[in-house]
This record gives sequence, C-alpha cells and structure tokens, in this order.
Amino acid sequence: MPKILLLTAEPLTFRTILSGFPNYLKKEGWEVLLVSGDGREVYSICRAEGVSHEAVSFSKGDNFFYDVATYWHLFQLIKREKPDLIHSFGAKAGFLGTLAGKHAGIPNRIHSVTEMPVTQSAASATLTRKEKWTISNATSLWVNSSGMYSFFSGLSDIEFSKFRIIGNGSTLGVDFDKFSREELKENHLVAATMRMLPSENDFIILAIGKLSTKKGLEELIRAFLSFKFLSTSKLVLIGELDLEENRLAQETLTTIREHPRVVQIDWTDHVAHHLALADVVVQASHTEGFSNVLLEAAAMQVPIICSNCVGNSSFIQQQKTGLIFPIGDHAILQEALEFSYVKRDVMASFADALFKEVKDNFDRKRLSQLYLRSYEEAIMN
Repeated sequence: MPKILLLTAEPLTFRTILSGFPNYLKKEGWEVLLVSGDGREVYSICRAEGVSHEAVSFSKGDNFFYDVATYWHLFQLIKREKPDLIHSFGAKAGFLGTLAGKHAGIPNRIHSVTEMPVTQSAASATLTRKEKWTISNATSLWVNSSGMYSFFSGLSDIEFSKFRIIGNGSTLGVDFDKFSREELKENHLVAATMRMLPSENDFIILAIGKLSTKKGLEELIRAFLSFKFLSTSKLVLIGELDLEENRLAQETLTTIREHPRVVQIDWTDHVAHHLALADVVVQASHTEGFSNVLLEAAAMQVPIICSNCVGNSSFIQQQKTGLIFPIGDHAILQEALEFSYVKRDVMASFADALFKEVKDNFDRKRLSQLYLRSYEEAIMN
C-alpha cells in the first residue's frame, strides 16, 4: 500500500480546498497521513476523511529559531513514517517540507505553488531565497494556472523542467456536491441571511478571503464608499482581519467595523449559502495563483468582478465570463460595480458561460483522478 503525507501549515486547508481528497485516496488504496498545525478543526477533519493527522507547529512570517524547530520536528516525523510521497501546500509548508523530505530520503516531493510572487513580470521578478530553495528541494512543482506556468517559464535561474500544470489548473477544482444551488439547505440560508441582515432590495457585494492589503481590501472599500448605489447595497466580507504584515489602514478598519452598509464575518462553514445570496463576488487580490473563491462563485453561478493578477486573468475572460479591473485601481473597480448593478442581465450571462466552463473542466472528482494518476506515475519512476 503506497503512503502519502499531505502537508500544510493551516489545518483549514484540509477542510476547504482539499476537502474529500484524503478520503478519495484512502478508498483508492493509499495510506494517508495529514500533517499541519493544530486546531479545533482537526478532529472533525479526521473523522470526515477517515485518516490520521499529526500536528506540527508553523510560525507566521520569518522566525529562524521557530522554523528550525519545525524543520526538525518534520524531519523526525518523515523519517519515522517513511512515506512514498510528500505533497505540500503553502509557502512555509513547502519550504520546510521539501527540505525535511529531501534530508529524510523521500524520493517524491511535490509542492503545489498556489500563489504568485508579488511581482507580476517574469522580466523583473526576483524569487526569495526560500522560494528558490523550495524549487531546488522539490522533485515536482505543480502550478495551478496557465498564467503562473508561463510566468515561471520566463525565469532563467530555476529548473523549469520540474514545473507542471495538472489538467486545466486550479488546486483541486471545485466540489459540485457542495457548491450547487440544488444542494442548499433552507436553515443555512436563513442563518446566512440573518448574518448579512440585508434589506429587501439590497444589492449584495460579497468578498471572501483574509482582509488584508494583499487581498485588495483597501481599494475595494474605497470603491464601495464611492459607489453610486451605496444606499441600496451591502458589502459583505467573509474572512478574518490580517493584523500583522498586510494590515489594513486604520481608516479602512474603522469603516469595516462601523459602516452600516458593511458586514464582516470572520468565517463560515456554509460559504455556498452566502454565495447563493450574493449579486456579485469581488476578488481584488494583488497576487493569486488560481482563486478557489472564483471557482466556488462560478459553481454557484454568481457573477464575478476580479483584479487582473495572473491567476485571475488566466481564468476569467473580460466581458465574456466576468469583469476584470487593473490591480489596485479603485476607480475602475467602482465602474465595474456600477455596471454590475445596472446590467444584471449581462452579468448573469457571464456567470452562465463561466458555469459551463467550470462544470466541464474543474470538477473536483476529475481533478482528484488526475492527481492520483500523477502520484502513481511518480512512485513508479
């Protein structure tokens, strides 16, 4: 029985973008070990997936001594468990996991690169030392968008032959058993409505993800405050505030906390129900490999407005499957919001076109099969 170690710093990853995948691998005859930081989600994840979990603490940001301790913990764990393959997700887990796996003698070390460097041009890009070490220590690097693949192909100081894109991209597609209007439960819809507290005719603008400068929240808030239809709209933000490296300006934080037309929800296990109530989803990120939020919105047939970072523009076609605005440009974002308010039939046609594309190319079941096939090829070589 082949054995795989799936590694990420945040246990929430197993509950969201990798949900159902460990159980699928188990049913296909693999022994699966999940490794991440600890958290209250771990018990329910293990019960749902039917697999084991080991807790390893990861620091946020750069902390040399903490990272050394994490590396040593991972090295000992990997040496003991002897997996045939390690697959890591997230920059910190990738850096430490590929390094520990290499030193422990694991022959197959896959890392999923899910986020672009802030620089959008390969001509001016400078990878950090940790990013270069991750590339060096991994045996295969899976990027999740065609734009990201092209970006790395333009870099001269990396081993590009290690890079792959699985299927049409994304991290693991979207779960249509979960993100489907036919599967919604009335009690969860009522709960979502109570959290949003919309008026009868409110236009709901929804953004999902960490509330930080990196995710474009400054320009989203600025565009919303200048929005012509502010009095009949509501901005709903699902995600925790980043109070560290990418902290929002105090004025923006005050708006989020106090503005009567802004609702902030730390997190919910019922994202699909909140999407079902939205009129448009905005994803204003400055750096994105392939946004799972956009995939989920597409599966729920919600119109999309997004920034033109590489991952987004690889997925959304301007005025065909959504609206795209330049990164950081609050004025163009405001215009896009006003267009979506007035031209709801046009936005609905974009959403319908994107839904068909996602249904054909990004079903999680199909991507899971492609991942499995790639794992099998790796351990056979």
